[in-house]
Amino acid sequence: MHTVRLGTSGLEISAAVLGMMSYGDPDRGSHSWVLGIDQARPIVQKAYDAGITTFDTSNNYAAGSSEEVTGALVREPGPRESVQIFTKVFAPTSAYRNGHGLSRIGIMRAIDESLGRLRTDYVDLYQIHRFDPNVPIEETMEALHDIVKAGKARYIGASSMWAWQFAELQHTAELHGWTKFASMQDQYNLLQREEEREMHPYCRATGVGVIPWAPLASGYVTRPWGADGSGRAELDRFGASLNQGSNKEIVDAVEHVAAARGVSMAQIALAWVAGKSAVSAPIVGATKPHHLDDAIAALDIRLTDDETRQLEAAYTPRTPTGF
Repeated sequence: MHTVRLGTSGLEISAAVLGMMSYGDPDRGSHSWVLGIDQARPIVQKAYDAGITTFDTSNNYAAGSSEEVTGALVREPGPRESVQIFTKVFAPTSAYRNGHGLSRIGIMRAIDESLGRLRTDYVDLYQIHRFDPNVPIEETMEALHDIVKAGKARYIGASSMWAWQFAELQHTAELHGWTKFASMQDQYNLLQREEEREMHPYCRATGVGVIPWAPLASGYVTRPWGADGSGRAELDRFGASLNQGSNKEIVDAVEHVAAARGVSMAQIALAWVAGKSAVSAPIVGATKPHHLDDAIAALDIRLTDDETRQLEAAYTPRTPTGF
């Protein structure tokens, strides 16, 4: 698998990122579909062998156990320097005060807890999971800058928020000479393209790499409209929000293009995301080996202009979700 730069930063990552939200302790957290470490191990090994060396998790996935599984499994295929570990901060992880959000005390506590669970001295990318309207922007950005200067994170990134909020964060860091975000992790797929209006043009103009989550729309674009899936999307409030009747035409187009190519719908849908100029690398989830096969194959597909028009024609504006 080829590698890419995260935006215009110096960080080199694999062209697909393996999302680790699906792995952890099934008895912790709120998602029943989480795979335990023994089930996750062959998938992570298969990803690494295929050239996927970048792994994305968060301190709140499976109540922190995703970081524990990630820390254990990414040590097995090769040395620490051979992988890139991404994690996040924001969501509640403690019942005590300052156990969530982007305050200085919360961020400083969270990074040390994450490094302990990940069993590493640093993360390659430390991301704020959402925008925190309750904390001064200066406090958040200076704390993140201090974490980078302390060597606990090599780069920082952000996740789903309004473009104006992201621009304000970046502007504050620039004014003070603090570390700016190298990436934006946002929801982007054929059923949710609202980021094309403001966020992606801003990221392209400022050299920020985009690493979309849910590039397959929680599985809705991987099977014919109305076909039964794993049930995961219906249990996920973001996935459920994509289940709109107006999207049938889009899914039908994915099915048509995939059939004409003789490939899976997942490959076509992911190839569309990966081919967008703002995108550095999509974040793919995998609970079965064939999910990885589709992700790897998708990166070799170059859609024609006509195929792209077919996939995009039925899209209509909708309310962004995932913030």
